[in-house]
Amino acid sequence: MSEREKISRYFAAQGQGELAERLLDMAERVRAGRPFGVSDFHTPLVGQIATTIRAHYPDLETAENGGYPGAERIKVAFFSAGREVPIEWDIAAVRITWDPRFRLIGHRDVLGSLLGLGLEREVFGDILMQADSAQVVVDRPLVSFLEQELTKVSAVGVRVAEMPLEELKPKEEKLKEVRATVASLRLDTVGAAGFGLSRAKMTDAIRAERVQVNWQRAKGPAQTVAQGDVISLRGRGRMIVAEVLGTSRKGRIAVRLERYQ
Repeated sequence: MSEREKISRYFAAQGQGELAERLLDMAERVRAGRPFGVSDFHTPLVGQIATTIRAHYPDLETAENGGYPGAERIKVAFFSAGREVPIEWDIAAVRITWDPRFRLIGHRDVLGSLLGLGLEREVFGDILMQADSAQVVVDRPLVSFLEQELTKVSAVGVRVAEMPLEELKPKEEKLKEVRATVASLRLDTVGAAGFGLSRAKMTDAIRAERVQVNWQRAKGPAQTVAQGDVISLRGRGRMIVAEVLGTSRKGRIAVRLERYQ
């Protein structure tokens, strides 16, 4: 079995076969002589897949860029190891402004209006909400289209203008440390402890497909999590299983969780 087949089969089993195939195609074009290859915007899962591909192809290097440090949705690039080439990321940012007297506009409203223009989610990155505006990281060729076509968000008139990437202001996340002892490292158990929910409510959220583990849809309440895993719950933020501290004499497992809101 070739290296490509191994990678493809592994991620296909995780439900990410299509994305892995696209990245493998891009990597192979670079190996064939292209100076670099850049992906669309994706969740940090794209970085995990790119890292796996790089591990199997030591003649490649990877880089990530989401428009600003700490971006959640990112692009990845492949380039030949040992070659210093300027990567053309084609990343820009726009500011969407409106009169705040009319209505409070939220993240979901902006996302819905962008998708309503017929855009794919992969052509724009993070949406950063401000008091009376939104900052959106986008593919550079998209800027003029948005300036002309995005005139309303949730029935409120808006204006769109390009802005420097350096002026992006990401939301300041609040970190809460949670120390708990759990009966097992099942997703429903650890998630309930970290998000302050009953196990039943956490189970319902998982079954309603509102929970992701490492940016992939949770497999089920009994899914096992491990140190370093990222668990996100729609509407409640995300948390990291920062440490698994050990097992008590009674068989309880001590964990330290970092919850971001």
